[in-house]
Amino acid sequence: MSDIEKTNATGSPFEVFCVFLKLGLTSFGGPIAHLGYFHNELVLRRRWIDEATYVQLVALCQFLPGPASSQVGFSLGLLRGNGLLGGLAAWAAFTLPSALILLAFALGANAFTGPVAEGFIHGLKLVAVAVVAQAVWGMAQSLTPDGPRAAIALCALFLVVLVGNSFAQIAAIALGAVGGLWLCRGDSKTVQGALRFPVSRRGGAISLALFMGFLIAPPVIAAATGDVTVGFFDAFFRSGALVFGGGHVVLPLLQNAVVAPGLVHNQDFLAGYGLAQAVPGPLFTFAAYLGAVAVQWPNGFAGALLALVAIFLPGLLLVYGTLPYWDELRSKPGAQAAMKGANAAVVGILAAALYSPVWTSAVLSPRDFAIATAGFLLLTVWKLPSWSVVGLLALAGVASSTM
Repeated sequence: MSDIEKTNATGSPFEVFCVFLKLGLTSFGGPIAHLGYFHNELVLRRRWIDEATYVQLVALCQFLPGPASSQVGFSLGLLRGNGLLGGLAAWAAFTLPSALILLAFALGANAFTGPVAEGFIHGLKLVAVAVVAQAVWGMAQSLTPDGPRAAIALCALFLVVLVGNSFAQIAAIALGAVGGLWLCRGDSKTVQGALRFPVSRRGGAISLALFMGFLIAPPVIAAATGDVTVGFFDAFFRSGALVFGGGHVVLPLLQNAVVAPGLVHNQDFLAGYGLAQAVPGPLFTFAAYLGAVAVQWPNGFAGALLALVAIFLPGLLLVYGTLPYWDELRSKPGAQAAMKGANAAVVGILAAALYSPVWTSAVLSPRDFAIATAGFLLLTVWKLPSWSVVGLLALAGVASSTM
């Protein structure tokens, strides 16, 4: 078989599941690292897709809200599995390992008590400080490289800090897009290549309609009926629908969605977020942990499953719906400029989250500050893998609690 034939060949959903299960078990390091794993395994080694198409697919998934690496994996499953079943197989296999690990931790958390356990949990909170600081630092360098975008980020930070609710975050992203249209039009790029996936325009339109329906209907139903389950689904779906710029941005959205109304205790939230850095696969599986530790129904296994599906669903619906239209949309300078502004606003939102709730809930003493700073330097200067930093800071938390 020639190289071209191998690149264009299709397989089965079972093959897709097996390949992505391996990736789900071994892909540490966050979404950018995941895209590197996909490139090595699926572009270079297995040749499921050619280099140019892969680059364009990554560009699409970074353009859309949602977990970029999971959207790329879902799209590659669509391509190799020749349809929706292949995409779902890729998503399930890549997501399940980390989701099950976090679910097991959540279900066993009540048995984890005493000074050592408290120190371990506090160490995980300090991991969250280091990881979010690293995310703010890296995203600021790549998404706010000039004065106009830095100004958009600063305005977003002030808006979120002063207003202090989830509506401020939505408004910051929307105003960031408007600011991008005004300030970031000058350096739009000419795009090349084409994306061709087994998704019809009709199927794409249905997917986008479902996205809008799930975005609008659940909050209306929850407000009218008081249905807790519908409100729970809406909290996670809305968080997943508004994540621009990387997985860590889901932190402030979820904090407002589940901690502010009292669905999840803040200490449980930060401990789970710290642990999520140590597992492979997408950071969005943190939702399974939150669903399991919720203080009221739905919680446990049912809450984990509902939260997991709800937070991933918007991103998958959006990428499935956009694939047939992407070639036309991505060439428009206005779309490029709006996304630059929205991504800059995300930096400001995440910087606000670094202060509250992450910093204010975890750094309670000079010793905590020293441990968190050490974690940040281990990640950014010495480039240690995140799972090893989780282990070191957890141990530091235990040692600090017993001194």
